[in-house]
Amino acid sequence: MVLAAAGRTVPDVIARGLRVLFCGINPGLYSGATGHHFARPGNRFWPVLQRAAFTDRVLAPWEERELLERGYGITNLVARATATAAELAREEFVAGARRLERKVQRYRPKWVAVVGIGAYRVAFGRPRAMIGPQPERLGPARLWLLPQPSGLNANHQLPELTDAFGELRKAAR
Repeated sequence: MVLAAAGRTVPDVIARGLRVLFCGINPGLYSGATGHHFARPGNRFWPVLQRAAFTDRVLAPWEERELLERGYGITNLVARATATAAELAREEFVAGARRLERKVQRYRPKWVAVVGIGAYRVAFGRPRAMIGPQPERLGPARLWLLPQPSGLNANHQLPELTDAFGELRKAAR
């Protein structure tokens, strides 16, 4: 079932005027199979949202639309599901940044939080970008760069992820 999800897409969780639009790299195969963002067991996105006070409890991936009530949404730079982001070409990231800019023009979130340092650096041509607020904007939105919360990413532990997401939450009040 999961391997058959290669190339599938996951619908955006998006509305006009969000406080924060989280932008993942691309759906993993588990997300592609379930149709929900950050769905793989072990992905720390949902626990980090709760720990950073974006939500009052840990939401399950199938409850993702509840984020809209709180002023948050989710999209991806690249729509197609893959086993790892390493399967994506540079051109897909660059095209994804252009698509994201069009979404931002249409939906006008206050902040866009790209969740994945390497993907952001490639997609936006910012090889030295660091976690936190970015000096440039994406259309009308301010940009924030967050570390990838995937359980496959051992570079950032839960306390560090919580701090990074918490700083964004404070800025996006």
